[in-house]
Amino acid sequence: MKSGVPKGENCLVDMDSKAGDLFSAEPADAAGSGGVMGRLWLPKGLSPSVAKEWFDRRRASIRPWAGFVDHRKFTKPRNFGELCQRVVRNFDTYNSNYTFIFLGLIIYCIISSPMLLIALAVFVGAFYIIHLKSLESKLVIFGKEVTGPHQLGLAGAVSFPVFWLAGAGAAVFWVLGATMFVIGSHAAFRELEGGSEMEELFMEPV
Repeated sequence: MKSGVPKGENCLVDMDSKAGDLFSAEPADAAGSGGVMGRLWLPKGLSPSVAKEWFDRRRASIRPWAGFVDHRKFTKPRNFGELCQRVVRNFDTYNSNYTFIFLGLIIYCIISSPMLLIALAVFVGAFYIIHLKSLESKLVIFGKEVTGPHQLGLAGAVSFPVFWLAGAGAAVFWVLGATMFVIGSHAAFRELEGGSEMEELFMEPV
């Protein structure tokens, strides 16, 4: 009795269509119907929906900004032990607030530096062109195919001179320094939630 299932060389399975693209953020059919943006390469797990979900979670866990900057809650630590307790506890309490401060400093640094904006535009444009070329035909450099992660590296290499001229290194150090100063100062001088009673509880010897 024939089962109707093809056998032998007639039984061919398109493994590429089954496996899909490892770095594709959407299924192949969805990418094909999404226009130019749908064809853009995105690392798995970095889709816009994942980024939006992370942003919404952070925003929902933000402590009220009025209490965050209330000057009446800022006092000098009595000793080094109290300072360490404040830093640890405040980082845990105001983690989302600190995250948005860090993002705000990055945005400010980019907006205030036209050359850095141009460098970012060159990087995005270079990656976009390289990706479109890879969709038309496989890109091969030194005998190796240029895959998704390598495309990012190639775009970075192309735009590196522009980043260097824009002083990207200095901008990174400025952002890190400003972040450490602002967040570190707040965490060290902001009283713990619950006031002095909470601090005394943590300062009690074990």
